[in-house]
Amino acid sequence: MAARAGQRQQVNRTRPRAYHRPMNPRLERLHPYPFERLRALTAGLAPDPETTHEAVVQVYGARTMGVKGLFGVHTWVAVKRTDAPSWTVYEIIGWRLRWSDSALVIRSRQPDAPWFGAEVELYADKRGPGVEDLIKRIDKAAHDYPYANTYTLWPGPNSNTFTAWIARAVPELQVDLPATAIGKDYIGGNFVSSAPSGSGFQFSVAGILGVAAGPVDGFELNLLGLNFGANGSGLKLPFVGRVGLPHFIDSAKR
Repeated sequence: MAARAGQRQQVNRTRPRAYHRPMNPRLERLHPYPFERLRALTAGLAPDPETTHEAVVQVYGARTMGVKGLFGVHTWVAVKRTDAPSWTVYEIIGWRLRWSDSALVIRSRQPDAPWFGAEVELYADKRGPGVEDLIKRIDKAAHDYPYANTYTLWPGPNSNTFTAWIARAVPELQVDLPATAIGKDYIGGNFVSSAPSGSGFQFSVAGILGVAAGPVDGFELNLLGLNFGANGSGLKLPFVGRVGLPHFIDSAKR
C-alpha cells in the first residue's frame, strides 16, 4: 500500500501545468468560429504570465459546491497587468464573513484552477492596448462594491452580484454571464439599471423578478432568480446555464 501511495504522489508531482491543457476536441466542430482565437483561449484558458507580457482581463465561473451547484455558479474577475509576474483575482467569498467584516477577497491565485473540483468556464477575455486602464477601473469598482459586508445566497447579494457590479462599472468587458449566475440581477433597492453586462437596461425587483435586454445579454426573463433568455450566442436556461458559446467568442470573429 505504501508503494502505491508513493506512486500516486509521484503522479501528482508530474501532472502537467494548467497552461498546457490540450484544446477540447469538440471545439473542432465549431465552424465558422476563429480556431486560432479559440485555441488560445482554451489551451489553459489563463495565459502564462511568464510568456504573456500584455495586460489581460478574464472573467470566470464554476459550479458551486454540493447541491447548490445544481442551480448556480460562483464567478470571479482575474487581471494581469502588463509584465506582471502573476494573476490577481477579485471575488466574493461568503464564508469569510464568519471571521471577517468583508467578503471581498483580492489575492494572487491561478484564475483557471478548478473551483473545489468544478471545471471553470470563461465568460469574458480582454487583452492588449487599453486593458491596463480597464484594470484600474476594475480595482476601483471592487473597492467601491457596496455589499462587501453582507452575503445572501439567494437572491443576492453574492459573488455573482459582485461580478455583475464590476461588469456594469466596466462595460467594455462585455461579460456574458450565464443563467446560472444567480444574484447577477440583484441591484439592491433600485428597480432600474443597466443589464448585468453593463449594456442595455434592466428592471428588477430585489433580484427575484425582472427583465433585461441588451446587445450582450440579449433578452432575459428572471422569475424567482431563475433566468430564461436568448442572445446571439445561444439560449440561457436555469440549471443548464447556456446552450451555445459566450458572447466574447462570438465577437472574436469580427
